[in-house]
Amino acid sequence: MQHKCASVVAGNPQADGTVLHSRNPANLDDVVAEVTLAGPETFVRAAEAAKNAQPEWATIPAPVRGQVIARLGRLVEANKEALARLITREIGKPLAESLGEVQEIVDTCDFFLGEGRRLYGQTVPSEMPDKQLFTFRVPVGVTAIITAANFPAAVPSWYLVPALLCGNTVVWKPAELSAAVGQALAELAWRAGVPRNVLNLVQADGKATFEGLDEALQAGLIDKVGFTGSTEVGRQISELCGRHLQSPCLELGGKNPLVVMADANLDLAVEGALFSGFGSAGQRCTSLGTVFVQREVHDEFLSRFTQAVEEAIVGDPSQGVLYGPLIDTRYAERFEEYLKLVQAHHTVHGSTGTGRITDANPRKGFIGNPEDGIFVHPTIVDGVTKEDALYRDETFGPLVGVGTFDTFDEAVELANGHGYGLSAAIYTTDAGNAFRFRERCRAGMVSVNNSTSGAEAHLPFGGNGLSGNGSRQSGVWVLDQFTRWQSMNWDYAGKLQKAQMDMVELPEADLAYRLED
Repeated sequence: MQHKCASVVAGNPQADGTVLHSRNPANLDDVVAEVTLAGPETFVRAAEAAKNAQPEWATIPAPVRGQVIARLGRLVEANKEALARLITREIGKPLAESLGEVQEIVDTCDFFLGEGRRLYGQTVPSEMPDKQLFTFRVPVGVTAIITAANFPAAVPSWYLVPALLCGNTVVWKPAELSAAVGQALAELAWRAGVPRNVLNLVQADGKATFEGLDEALQAGLIDKVGFTGSTEVGRQISELCGRHLQSPCLELGGKNPLVVMADANLDLAVEGALFSGFGSAGQRCTSLGTVFVQREVHDEFLSRFTQAVEEAIVGDPSQGVLYGPLIDTRYAERFEEYLKLVQAHHTVHGSTGTGRITDANPRKGFIGNPEDGIFVHPTIVDGVTKEDALYRDETFGPLVGVGTFDTFDEAVELANGHGYGLSAAIYTTDAGNAFRFRERCRAGMVSVNNSTSGAEAHLPFGGNGLSGNGSRQSGVWVLDQFTRWQSMNWDYAGKLQKAQMDMVELPEADLAYRLED
């Protein structure tokens, strides 16, 4: 089945012109979707429609909006298998991971349906008599959500669900490489009861989206921007929003470290590094960047890790593999550039070749026909030091560096020194190491004896430094992205009372009093 994808603004399909074919990266002959891409003007029209719809959506009581979210969760759950298969077909993620991604939408809906009854404010005592103070959460207004292809369903739900629950309307631009998944998720939301002018879908490329966002911000149509993608583009969006005195919600890249102490369970550390580094073909913002191993166990860890990667099954994502193809040919071209960062002092391990897997450059144990899709060899690069580009630069794909350290202080320095701050992990059996690493690590998320990847719907997700501007998604923490605090004071004294001027007289006190020895 080939999907037809186009923008849907205020319930009406919008087609501006350019047609893109979204292809199955495991079988490039399989066209998953024909996508009619929109121009900047469609993005602006979508923002106008969202602006007009927002007041009415906000008047619906939050618990009722929560029931809409509940219905979305049930509808996604009922379509779990079909949506997961579409994710696997369109971006090449192994089916088990695609099923997990869809489950994350369900978990997100289950969490936030109750938040419709818990958008709590506070009653605050006043310093004056006959006066009450209150605080309220109010929706920000119109949100523009721009998401990436590597998690085409779960990550959008992190934005869409709380934004809609809080009374905002949405302009959503999914990645054009996962247009069919975006269209399917939007359809499920509309069928759950989200009005089509409340959730407006824009299928566009990055250039048109940026231009449309610029115009919409200038016109005062957008109140909040959420973006998941590269640090480079995130910086451009941040600069654009800053000109309009807005702070976007940014979830950007990572160079996520995994520290292996000498006292670690090495088999467990290898298992965590394998999944962190090579799950989803290393195409996660939380994918493992570099393993830093204490010198005493470096050689043993590298030997076990190399064996695990060599034995891992790669290929057809429907066949229970560790990972399948890269999402698009441009990712494979970029991966070839990353391989050029390997230097003479490095050693390469993990496969029967490097780069693109082909009949001429085979991978032992590969499942399927590598010539059909965009498959690359898993690559371990040992000998990474702080001076290397492989230490500093995010390498989006199945490439993991390995470095060595002597002291705990050196491990912390290496874990922090690249400037990213999304996720980090430490493997140790010493609780002191675990807690000290947590205290000193700059990452927004820290794991102990677990992988750098993996999020739960009720924990804050987000990074610092090059990984984001400190904004957080998921759990109650994301509510601060999609609401603003409003205060109200209610004076029923029948006269004007002036704060800090009309002070209530304190009882007498003797502050010179001292107890006798």
